[in-house]
Amino acid sequence: MKQIPNFFTLLNLVFGTIAIIFILQTSETIVYMDREGFTAVNLPEKIVWGSLFIFLAAVIDFLDGFVARLLGANSEMGKQLDSLADLVSFGVAPGLIVYQLLRISFAQEAGGLDTSIVWLLPALLIPCAAAWRLARYNLDNSQQFTFKGLPAPAAGLLIASFPLVIFYKTLDLQLWFINKWVLYIIIILVVYLLVSTIPLMSLKMKNFSVKNNLPIFILLIITIISAAFLQWLAVPVILLAYIALSLFFKPSTVI
Repeated sequence: MKQIPNFFTLLNLVFGTIAIIFILQTSETIVYMDREGFTAVNLPEKIVWGSLFIFLAAVIDFLDGFVARLLGANSEMGKQLDSLADLVSFGVAPGLIVYQLLRISFAQEAGGLDTSIVWLLPALLIPCAAAWRLARYNLDNSQQFTFKGLPAPAAGLLIASFPLVIFYKTLDLQLWFINKWVLYIIIILVVYLLVSTIPLMSLKMKNFSVKNNLPIFILLIITIISAAFLQWLAVPVILLAYIALSLFFKPSTVI
């Protein structure tokens, strides 16, 4: 029974690995000439599948912790295994998504397909920052109800939402996510949030009191409204709301 949560964790790792396979299989044409003679960009559908598997990994990541608490099966091995799986699913896979989006961004320019790999390497700062964040978390037993820095799964889901926003053309904002300068800014912000020690609230509730969990209930309302009206763009909006609420309510209960 004590190994059941670890099987969920390994499933998280499997989904993260499948996501990487999809993200790297981009043999489709990414830039082509449309009927009117303009350059058009095609996001390979396999990257979208990669994003969906990252979201599946996040569901499993939630379940393994839930099952561990339900069965009283928390263990040091489970903690280490969880971080290793999270690094793949929410560090390496999202980093490769940004890598591919940068490729697509440069491909829109004249001679862009010959761009030096040096301009794409900043995307790899994301898995490095995620590794740093996860290692620090494993050495810190005080982050039960308050996190220090952005959790790796949150950063991973943020980036995984980009191909979905592009593919489904949510609010016609898709071009923002294949703009190299926007992507570079996102890399800087995500890396900073991962390695920082900014106190951010955990979503664990000690009880169901609205007064004691007001920011969580506000975030829940924002999540429902955003999901209803913004589709996949809801993910960045929810993350921004999460950070804003954490800073406003200044969580200080580190247990």
